[in-house]
Amino acid sequence: MSLLSRCPVVPVVVLDEPDQAVPLGEALLAGGIDVVEITLRTPAGLPGIRRLSALPDLLVGAGSVLLPSQVDAAVEAGARFVVSPGVSADVLGRAAEQGVPALPGVATATDLMAVTALGLDEVKFFPAGLLGGPAAIRALAAPFRDVAFMPSGGVTAETMGEYLALPVVPAVSGSWMAEPALLRERRWDEVTTRAAAAVRR
Repeated sequence: MSLLSRCPVVPVVVLDEPDQAVPLGEALLAGGIDVVEITLRTPAGLPGIRRLSALPDLLVGAGSVLLPSQVDAAVEAGARFVVSPGVSADVLGRAAEQGVPALPGVATATDLMAVTALGLDEVKFFPAGLLGGPAAIRALAAPFRDVAFMPSGGVTAETMGEYLALPVVPAVSGSWMAEPALLRERRWDEVTTRAAAAVRR
């Protein structure tokens, strides 16, 4: 199974505290989401990945991966895929060495030529909203017929359906079902409600 075909919605999560991780993971699973991207933007990212990787039904990845050393740290913590905002041959090479899927962020046809030359056929389209949304993906996909796109950045509960209607978009990425305020306030029931609503769309 490809990474993007597992779940149609991949939450992008910024943890403030590592102890938010397990309740969050359990709330997402209760709502039917079994993939999560924990960004490395905060010090809680790596320990959060470590704790979440203890949940056997959850596929945990690391986001905002910019350097090969971060690939190593994320995999050591239990991450099973890595996501980057752009294209780095060094990061992609290290992910391949570590044996984990990588989703590089692409914005242009040049980016797509670079990643397909490296043998990848799944990418993150970022920042999707600013780049033109579904129309931009439709245009870029025309010459890259074997590439699957995960739009990220500006995707919302209201717009996700427009993206998922495209055959080349098996999954979207977004933060609305696990917003920082929900985590800080420990509103796990709301996380579950939003996750379930997202999966139903």
